[in-house]
Order: sequence, then C-alpha cells, then structure tokens
Amino acid sequence: MTREAVHKLVDAIPENDVECAARLLEALLRHRDPVLLSLLAAAYDDEPLTAEDEAAALEGRKDIERGEGISHAEVMREFGL
Repeated sequence: MTREAVHKLVDAIPENDVECAARLLEALLRHRDPVLLSLLAAAYDDEPLTAEDEAAALEGRKDIERGEGISHAEVMREFGL
C-alpha cells in the first residue's frame, strides 16, 4: 500500500466517520507498537471455518457457560501482569 493509496482511502471516508478515522490514525502515530502495526498490516483472513472449527468454538463456549474457563484476571496474574 502506498501513501497515495492511503490518501485515497482517507478521501473516501464518509464525513460522519472522519473523526473516528482521525483518532485511529493519531493512535497509530502515538503507539508505534510493532505488534499492533503488523496486525493492522496483515491481510484479512477469509478462510472459512470448518465444521471442526465450529465444533471446537461451541465446546469452548459450553466450557465457559459451565464456569470452566479461565478469567482474564487469572491469565494476567499467570503472566505477571
């Protein structure tokens, strides 16, 4: 993607979304986090979910409903954060 292509994208943003787009660009400039930048630059994953993927996701949701999941706070503690 070139700077010119980005300018065209910005020009195409509907007026009511300009403020939101500006905040996103400002955040990008303030936070030069290489992981964030690589995620933003990554191609969209358009690979469809398989039946196996959907079954695994359903099982995970059922685990959480049964209280068998790990809370965000617990994961953070485990990693010392």
